[in-house]
Amino acid sequence: MRRGARGSSSTGFTPGARPPPGCPPERVTSGGTDAVRGWSRVQVRFPFVTFPSGAQYVLRSGDQEAVIAEVGASLRSYRVGGSDVVRPYDEAEMAPAFSGMVLAPWPNRLANGMYEYGGTVHQVAVSEPRRMTALHGLVTHVRWQTAGASDDGTSIELIHEMVPTAGYPWPLRLVATFALTGTGLRATITATNAGDSTAPYGAGVHPWLATGGAALDACTLRVDAARHVMVDNRLLPTGTEPVTNGFDLRAPKVLAGHAYDDAWTGLTRDADGLSWVLLGRPDGTTVAMWADEAARAWQVCTGDDVDSIKRTAVAVEPMTCVADAFRSGDDLVHLAPGDSHTMTWGLELR
Repeated sequence: MRRGARGSSSTGFTPGARPPPGCPPERVTSGGTDAVRGWSRVQVRFPFVTFPSGAQYVLRSGDQEAVIAEVGASLRSYRVGGSDVVRPYDEAEMAPAFSGMVLAPWPNRLANGMYEYGGTVHQVAVSEPRRMTALHGLVTHVRWQTAGASDDGTSIELIHEMVPTAGYPWPLRLVATFALTGTGLRATITATNAGDSTAPYGAGVHPWLATGGAALDACTLRVDAARHVMVDNRLLPTGTEPVTNGFDLRAPKVLAGHAYDDAWTGLTRDADGLSWVLLGRPDGTTVAMWADEAARAWQVCTGDDVDSIKRTAVAVEPMTCVADAFRSGDDLVHLAPGDSHTMTWGLELR
């Protein structure tokens, strides 16, 4: 299978040509460049065969390059000066372990896929059978449509319109934006309730931070949070506790000997209201991830039990609520008809 920028000889597209079956008309480019509905600078790569990750949207600014995949609005790769900031995956594979994907209308786990809201019991599919949970919401493996891109090729906006289902009967309009700035990547997740009743809502994002080619054990991790979330054997919250011993990451801790699939709350913030997680790498660089005040928790996973990862990266997930919030109500967003909610987050390489 050959692939390349739409309109290029490597795909067989010609300017103004009719796209292959299944390719929406607005994705046809003009002039052999990388236009999306006339936005001429964001490069779009689209293969003859639709790969599991869908169309690829390439952003560039200086020595930064980010690739956003259509499926899951996933940050498939992000490099600065040739160095990976997130663990990339190939466009021809399904995103391993939710790599870079938007998590909504809930992040993390929902026990038994069942919850009660507004006096009605709802059931969504159990997607993690061994723990009997519904994992990471409903939009990780769906297509997001392009809605706009900057003329200079540094930003793009993707939209997914959630239709009501028996398990989640609220129509949501989800918008994910990605922009390369002078300091790094800045992204947002916005949900608007298009229905006529209040909807339960939570969101997150799931990048795996890259180690710079080093062993994870040689890296350090700092998490700006004062409380650790205790869990049962299904990784569902049972309460919180002040951070102690191995869970106190307020100062950088060497990851050797530590396996995490844990959440932290009680986030501490800088003067701008941002909470940070810092992955220190042996080459002297630091991957810095931040989230605004809409994020109420950090989830960290070293991937020890994830076959596709196995401690080759560390997942750092800003979340508006912890696992099982649809059932506990902890930090759950109650999204009224017509209202919107936004979480903003970003990445830097220092």
